[in-house]
Amino acid sequence: MAKTAIIQTRVDPKVKKNAQTILKKLNLSMSEAISIYLSQISLNKGIPFEIKIPNKVTEKSLTDSEKGHGLNKADSVDTLFQELDS
Repeated sequence: MAKTAIIQTRVDPKVKKNAQTILKKLNLSMSEAISIYLSQISLNKGIPFEIKIPNKVTEKSLTDSEKGHGLNKADSVDTLFQELDS
């Protein structure tokens, strides 16, 4: 099937740059990634992942973690797993 439709969109330049970095590692172009996304929307008959507004607890957790509050720090992976197991 010939690809002839054109899509134009405006996005945050940082989001675009970050996505391009990841896509380059996956050996995908932005156009290929968008085509995959749109194909998944068609196959799933909707967005291929859950989109929802976070509840108050999740929202507070996200805000706190962005500010560095309440984070658990471990010196190594082994220490982290020991702490998680206890």
